This record gives sequence, C-alpha cells and structure tokens, in this order.
Amino acid sequence: MTGMLSDIKVLDLTSFLSGPFCTMILSDMGADVIKIEEPPKGCPTRKNPPFKDGESAYFMSLNRGKKDIALNLKTDMGKKILSELIVGADVLVENFRPGVMRRLGFDYRKVSALNPRIIYASISGFGNSGPYAEKGAYDMVVQGYGGVMSITGYPGGDPVRVGYSIADLSASLFGAIAIIGALRVRDKVGRGQYLDVSMFDCQVALMENAIARYYATGNMPGPLGSRHSSIVPFQAFKSSNGYFIVTASTDEQFKNLCKAVGLPEMANDGRFMSKPDRVNNVDDLTAILNNVFTEKPKEVWIEILERHNVPCGPINNVQEVVESPQVLAREMIVEVNHPKAGKVKMAGSPIKASLTPTKIQGPPPLLGQDTERLLSGLGYSPEEIVQLKENGVI
Repeated sequence: MTGMLSDIKVLDLTSFLSGPFCTMILSDMGADVIKIEEPPKGCPTRKNPPFKDGESAYFMSLNRGKKDIALNLKTDMGKKILSELIVGADVLVENFRPGVMRRLGFDYRKVSALNPRIIYASISGFGNSGPYAEKGAYDMVVQGYGGVMSITGYPGGDPVRVGYSIADLSASLFGAIAIIGALRVRDKVGRGQYLDVSMFDCQVALMENAIARYYATGNMPGPLGSRHSSIVPFQAFKSSNGYFIVTASTDEQFKNLCKAVGLPEMANDGRFMSKPDRVNNVDDLTAILNNVFTEKPKEVWIEILERHNVPCGPINNVQEVVESPQVLAREMIVEVNHPKAGKVKMAGSPIKASLTPTKIQGPPPLLGQDTERLLSGLGYSPEEIVQLKENGVI
C-alpha cells in the first residue's frame, strides 16, 4: 500500500474549482484519477491566467497527479467509452449543473446499473433538490446566498468577498469526506451510493457561529472586521510599523496579556474581569490596547507576547507564507516538472500520515495525454483509435 486510496480508481468529470480540487485531494491520497475533458479545448480553466509557458497556473494548481483522456460525450462512441470506463471505476465525480448528466445519459440510475459498486458524487451550487436547484452558481454567488459576505468586512463598509473561494473549496472538502465515507460503507454492504454535495449547504454548515448567535440571541450578526464576536481581545491591532494579531481566549491568557503590556492592574478592572465583561466592554478595552500597541513595532510585541504565553502572530503576505520556515519544514510547497511549463511550484497536501503518507503523483496533465493508453487498456486497437480521432470522438 502506497497511499490511503491507492486501490481506488476515480473518474473526474469536473471543471472549474469545486470538482477538480476534490479529485486532486483524492489523487494526493493515492487514488488513480482519470480526468475526462471534451476535445479540442478541454476544461475552461485551461484558459485562465496567469500562464507559465502557455500553461494556465490556475489549471495546474488544481489538477496535479491526474491522468487525462479527451472524450466527446456528445457522440455515441464517446458515451460507449465512458460506459466502459465506468464499469472499472470506484468513484465518479461531476460538477455539472443539475440535469446535465441525465441529458448525457449518465445520471446515477444509469451509472449504477453499469456498476452497482460505484460512488457517484455530484457537486453543484445548490444541490439536486429544492427551489434553487436549477440556479447557476459561482463561488461569489454562493458566498452571497450563504451569508458569509454579510459577516465579512468592516461595519458600514461595502460587501467583501472572502479572499479565496471558500464556497467552492468547502464543497471540495465535504465532497472528498463524503466519498471516503461512502467507500467505507461500500466495504461493508457491497454497494455504492449517490452523494449530493451543495456549495450552498456547505456555506450554511460553515456559518456555525453566526447561526448559533442568531438563534441564541435573536440579534442579526454583521461584519466585525478582524474581531471575534464572543472573544475579546481577538483581532488585529496596529503597532508602530503595521498590523499584527492578538488573541486571548481565556481569563489566564488575558491576565498574561495585561502583564505583557505593562498593565497588570487591568486584569482586575471590573469591565474586563470575565469573558462576558470583555465582550460587553470591547470598545473600552480595544481603545486601551490600541494606545499601547502603537508604541512598539509588531516584531517586538510578538516576541513579548509569546514570552508571556499570549497567542499572537503576524499578518503574512503570500511571499512571507511560502518562504516561512514552518511551511518549508512541513513540505507545504511542492515542485512538479510539467512537460511544457517546466518546474512549477504549488501548495502541497496538508494531510500528513505515518503509514500511508500523501504523495504528489505527478504534474498536471496535458489535454488528452493518456487517451491512447487508456483506450488500449480497454481493448481498442491502434486502427480503432485513429478512427476515433478522425471522427472527433477523442
């Protein structure tokens, strides 16, 4: 065994972000992922800038380690080939709008008839049921519907999108979790199942704190900038040379903070003695700390606070992140050798396992690079493959 999913074959009928990131997680865990793209253009994200030697950095960051077959599913032979691939697969992942796979002739009912053991995962904007099922959805649309934009940013400011595609990526993660769980169920009962993962549902699930506050108090949560709604202090503060983060989640940590900033008596101030006190008097406490923190550089404060066991840290930019000694020690930046783009760096897998470590299985694929080999494995002769090319099937 070389990976957690080393005996699993995945058919990847996905594009854009939510589906490809999900299947890339499975690939990093050892699964044999076959990406299916429509010739001659392939996945639309192959055209997304920026480019490195003509290859999309965006596409490459989502599709490493996958095999690739170019297959026109609008042709009868393309459908026949997909059917043959389905028979030998363990998982099928698609993120078309609901109804597309049915029109192609590959909804779950038909696919499970070909292979009753297959796990069929559909990732979509709003799921395959409910009044919003037919709505088109991109990440920012779902961030709006799902409420996260209503609590992001500063009070009174314009709506702010979360800085990366949290709606897409959360669906990728929940999708991968569901697939792995369904594989475990299959080991017990011998049958696959259908998984309906909605980006919108995932956003609602991630709104746990805001939803809990709303039901508990009846008050409408709103944007708080960098501040936490129920922990104070827990935010970014401005030093003499820029912002840094300070968090004091417990009474003990708050006492340590008071000592660190030279105000030990503040821990006994009636306004700040308990967590509810500090939340109720957040403006007073923030004003005091703002005055103190502007006296020294952020690097000095971080050293002082860490010495007093107060959780804190910098606000790194991307360069500082990728060059962090912790990132390098944890191998969170990996390099793959792409046949056209050359050496490409990207974020690695955060899953660290002692017995079955994750492994980047290879570079992102060129469009259709494995078509002939995969078709040969299905029994197609060289002459038949040439004919498929001439007929626009591959």
